Amino acid sequence: MQQKYKQIARRQLDATLARFNEVKSMQLPAKGWIRAVREALGMSGKQLAGRLKVSQPRVFKLEQDEPAGALTLKTMRQVAEALDCVFVYALVPRSSLEETVKRQAKVLAAERLQRVSHTMLLEAQGLSSKEQQASIDAAIEELVRETPKDLWDMKP
Repeated sequence: MQQKYKQIARRQLDATLARFNEVKSMQLPAKGWIRAVREALGMSGKQLAGRLKVSQPRVFKLEQDEPAGALTLKTMRQVAEALDCVFVYALVPRSSLEETVKRQAKVLAAERLQRVSHTMLLEAQGLSSKEQQASIDAAIEELVRETPKDLWDMKP
């Protein structure tokens, strides 16, 4: 994907994912969503089993496995359908995709500047702290704009 389209796609996805911000702080019901919804509907385990065409002990197992994260997405979709629900799956960034890229760009820019600064110091051409900050800011902007292939090679 061309660089300018990466930024546009990232911003569009950020706008879409912003709708999920409230979900980030939502707590999973103690006994899981399946049991919470089933009980709120007044549906028995036996009735859910009938809708899923499985045994009642299987429903019990599903309700045990869900809070532990041991169910597949396919199974969650099937159970949601049987409960007349829609299963929603999303990866919601802690901040925004744009901020995540900027943070990573800052890590890479600082590492690159450190190597260059060391070489310049050896040659008695060191930058002032103001010049260093301007240099790192420019590098961050360029990295965010260009998103080079090695952007994610370093851990923050």
